Amino acid sequence: MLNSCEDIFQSIFSSCRRILGKKTWGRILAALDTNSEPQTFADRLYLLKNDLQLPDFIDDLARIEWIWHQAKNQTAFINTSPNSLPEKIIANPALTLVPVLWKNLAALIETDSQKDFSVPDHTPAHVMIWRHPETGERHIRDAEDPDLLVLKIVLEKIDPRQAAAIGNINVRAIHTALDRAITQGILVSPPSHIQRNSLSSHASAKAVEPFLSADFFTLQWHITQACDLHCKHCYDRSDRTPMPHDMAIAILDDFYEFCRDMHVKGQVTFTGGNPLLYPYFIEIYQAASDRGFGIAILGNPTPADLIEKLLEIAKPVFFQISLEGLAEYNDYIRGNGHFQRSLAFLDDLRTMDIYTMVMLTLTRDNLDQVLPLGRLLTGRTNHFTFNRLSTVGEGKQLLMPEKKSFEAFLREYAAASAQNPVLGLKDNLINIIREKQGMKLFGGCTGYGCGAAFNFAALLPDGEVHACRKFPSPIGNILQNSLMDIYGSDLAEKYRTGSTACRDCRLNAVCRGCFAITYSHGLDIFEDRDPFCFLSE
Repeated sequence: MLNSCEDIFQSIFSSCRRILGKKTWGRILAALDTNSEPQTFADRLYLLKNDLQLPDFIDDLARIEWIWHQAKNQTAFINTSPNSLPEKIIANPALTLVPVLWKNLAALIETDSQKDFSVPDHTPAHVMIWRHPETGERHIRDAEDPDLLVLKIVLEKIDPRQAAAIGNINVRAIHTALDRAITQGILVSPPSHIQRNSLSSHASAKAVEPFLSADFFTLQWHITQACDLHCKHCYDRSDRTPMPHDMAIAILDDFYEFCRDMHVKGQVTFTGGNPLLYPYFIEIYQAASDRGFGIAILGNPTPADLIEKLLEIAKPVFFQISLEGLAEYNDYIRGNGHFQRSLAFLDDLRTMDIYTMVMLTLTRDNLDQVLPLGRLLTGRTNHFTFNRLSTVGEGKQLLMPEKKSFEAFLREYAAASAQNPVLGLKDNLINIIREKQGMKLFGGCTGYGCGAAFNFAALLPDGEVHACRKFPSPIGNILQNSLMDIYGSDLAEKYRTGSTACRDCRLNAVCRGCFAITYSHGLDIFEDRDPFCFLSE
């Protein structure tokens, strides 16, 4: 062969050349026809194996080296712009699955030429070669069982629940494998269908762009009204019938369908009342875990042995309790001894390595206790923040802060949060301060500004679905319609669109104030803005 052809073969099949050695490599090149093509090199090696006493795996190695070379020169791979992504999860078109007779061949492709190589195992395997759909980076490795499983599921259009049943595993394991394959670029997923309209006309469009599409949806499930406390600001003491076990299972299946069709990850946040007082809580917790949902709990101090039972199923994403200020004021709101029980419970959860959150309902009377409480909780919880009081239910007995006092508090809190990592950012109006200070905006109440009927919905024990739980905002009943139908309703869309007063605001995607506060002031939530808003026009 001509030297230029030799150079091409040596460049493409560098691993083969390194393993065979210079002398044997020269004999192979001499045995090739002058018109030999690189794509036929593996077949030629197979024919030469016996005569030249070549390693048994060498033709398989040459085969994957040729495909690896082709991937390097591939200039076109999948378009990942939102309008070009597929409607269903698909296998990456730039993926090649190569059946081989030897394991660990892929490791030889990238082995340092100065190092010794390990002889592959004589076991049938598959080598995956692909370019990542977003970065274009080349990858090569042996396919593992989860890789082959998800490719089979996607290519044969098998429902993950059916695959789990066949394999006698839970759906969580299937979705974990799917998510891993999507992250690695083996599979390509459609974009989330939970999206807001672009605000490209605003100067801050780039700043809010990350918050226009949500990749998760939270179903805050008030699974029971039963509660071991009677707080003075409780927003709902109504008598609602607990959900029967079979109906609760059906709701989890409906939520599963919703998340699949919307292409988002689902989180079930169990609350109440006290969710752990629901008679079938362990069973429903198990069922939610089996379906692959993230699980969080908003509850009260709970005996450690019950938490340990939950850990045997799955660790919650977080466990949130509430404190309303320092000991005296907190116990005035939540009952004698609650403060110390809560601190002890936080210590228990920390010992169990469970991420903890503490929520405070901000009133006129505890405004000055928030930062001292935050300092006291440092080292005891992972995250402490607040919601403003909504004067619904028994909350009518308490007073909201005055606007000027609240604004001053919010500025102090925002400054303190930079020094105390326990202080979390939640109130949407903090983004006004951050923008004025040239700081990066944050996601607000639900990670995407006001999440009411956007990436969040509240489900009550009797099946009522609300856009927000802090004030009456019913958008349907899940016992009568699917969550998808409820989410797609005109009323839900009205909540997602928000107030006309906020519609043209440059911070719309990360703020919109708080519906519950607007409602508490007797204003029209779809026309008026949060009365505490201090953004200069």
